[in-house]
Parts: sequence; structure tokens; C-alpha cells
Amino acid sequence: MKNFKSLGLITATLFTASIALTACGSGTSTKTGSTPSPSAAASTTPKADGGKVTITLGAYSIVKDSFDQIIPKFKEEWKKKTGQTVEFQESYVASGSQATAIIQGFEADIAPLSLEGDIQKIVEKGLITHDWKNNKYKGFITGSIAAIGVREGNPKGIKDWADLTKPGVEVLIPNPSTSGGAKWDINAVYGAGLKASEAAGKQDPAAAKDLLAKIYKNIKVLDKSGADSLTTFDKGVGDAIITYENELVARIQSGKKYVEIIPQYTTSIENPVALIDKYVDKHGNREVVQAFLDYLYTPDAQKVFADKGFRSVLPEVAKLYEKNYTKPAGLFNIEYLGGWDKVNKELYGKGAIWETILAEGGAK
Repeated sequence: MKNFKSLGLITATLFTASIALTACGSGTSTKTGSTPSPSAAASTTPKADGGKVTITLGAYSIVKDSFDQIIPKFKEEWKKKTGQTVEFQESYVASGSQATAIIQGFEADIAPLSLEGDIQKIVEKGLITHDWKNNKYKGFITGSIAAIGVREGNPKGIKDWADLTKPGVEVLIPNPSTSGGAKWDINAVYGAGLKASEAAGKQDPAAAKDLLAKIYKNIKVLDKSGADSLTTFDKGVGDAIITYENELVARIQSGKKYVEIIPQYTTSIENPVALIDKYVDKHGNREVVQAFLDYLYTPDAQKVFADKGFRSVLPEVAKLYEKNYTKPAGLFNIEYLGGWDKVNKELYGKGAIWETILAEGGAK
């Protein structure tokens, strides 16, 4: 059965520029007047010096609202503990684009991204040299599920993924070539197709591909990031959006009249974070960056994420917010699809399922 929730709008602005930096000083916040290149941003990153230290944050777009609250809390705590002032330079773009920027020279000290594969790309380039998954949470700081958002009253009667294939239903989803969130969304649809065929008697990859292809034919816009996709939906474009549950839940805070549809079969989502060793060592700020990474796992930070609609990785915080969430009967994870290596090869690789669907369905 499906679950419906009234949802609302996030009022905070989501950055969608290629690289948008916010320098957060002690007690003040200053936005750059132009969009610097990754190399330009890196060249302005000072090393720890006396009573001041800078952390450069390279994150995926959807977590900006959470970090707007978490960063001041950490700065205050670090100041009390050490007497040192922490300044932040912040970049929020699509996860895949952020990973590429870091690889190409944007000297982020820490990278909260949408999916494990984007972190692994940075690892493969030798920028992360430690075992970033070596903690009790396996390197993940937040969780969510893939869901469907529709407009007030659910005028198109959408109850599950199959309803997104109906004639006249306009669907929004970000582009998986740039957005990690889009890959989670597509994983959810494809995995749901596998689950449904399995329930009918035998798991059928062809049926899963067919479901995904039919939804693709109804996609109105492929935006660069999940944040861009939500902004497009907020402007009145589309009947339904496939997105993270937390983004839909968060919109209730300012009264946007959306409804969340939780499909019977959908995927759990895990969002990772990693310290970028090469840049941290260059900047000489490992102690404070590690402290900030550790802070993201504290109850204070996890409650901020939970208030923004994420599912906390801390059991005690998850317990406090459990009434806010529904666990779908057919919830599955990335391992059900064979893990990211298999998914990236068979679903998103050259000549693979998604590329074939694009070719058959025409460019958006």
C-alpha cells in the first residue's frame, strides 16, 4: 500500500552555479561576487595560521540548508574548545559535478556527496588516501529513500511508479550524468521493476528496463542537480518529481502544498562524506577538518539533518524522529542491485541500460 503525506517548501536558496563559494567568517557570512573556477577557489584557501583556520567544503547541493545550521554550531564549539576561529569556504553543486571539480583541482578539505561512487572517483585519483569507510557508519552521514512528490490533491492520481508512465503525466528528475541523486532515483525505479516482476513469479530485468523507459518518455526536464529539479518543480513545471524523501519532507516547513507518495518498492539512500587527504595535508588543517567530520556524527548535527528530513545514522536520533517516517514494505538497498560497481557498469555505463533508453527515447 502507498503512503501520503502533506509536504512543504524549503525557503533557503539552493546554489546551482558550477562552483558557488560562501566564505563564512567569525560571526559574519560573505558571498563571493562572482563564480570562481576550482583553481581560483583553491588558491584562496589559507593554511592554519595562529588564531584562524579555514575549511573548504565541497558538498552536493541538497545539504546546503543543513550546513547553514551545522557550521555555526561547530564554529562556536571549536572556538570554545581551542580559542581558534574557523572560517568556511562552501561550494554546493550536483554531486557528480562536485566530484569532478575536486578531481580537477578544487581544493576541498571535506566532501559530503550524494553517493559512494562520487567519493570513489576521488579515491581513484589518489586524493583520498585513508580508508574513508572505516567507521561504524561506513562513511555515511545521512540516509533517505527515493519518493515521488506531487501537487496538492494529487490531481493525476499517482500512487506508484507505474502511474508515472500514464499519458499526460509530466515527470521531473535530475540528470544522472551530473547528479548523484538522479542515480538513486533511477535505481529506485529500476529496482522496483525487478521487485514487482519477482513478486509476480520471476525477476525480469527486461520488465524493469521497460518501466524505466516508459517513465523516461514522460520526463519533462532533466536538470543538472536535484536542487535544480526541485526549483523547476516549485515553479509549477511538471506533475510529479522523483527525488529524495528529505527534500519533500523539508518543504512542509514553509507550507508548500505538496504530497509525498511512497512507492511500495523503493530504494534506501546512503549519503557519504570523506576528508580529502591531499588537500588537507597541503593546507595543514587536518586537526580541525577531522574534528568537523567527527562533529557531523554528533547528536546535535544529526538532529539538524533529521529536522531537514534526512534519516539519521545515529540510532538514538533515528528513534526520536521515527514517527516522521514510513518504512515501505518493499524497501531495498544498493546491494539488491548488485552494488555500485555492477550498477555503474550495467545501468549507467557506455551502451548500458540508461544510455540505451536515452537513444530509444530521444534527448531531453
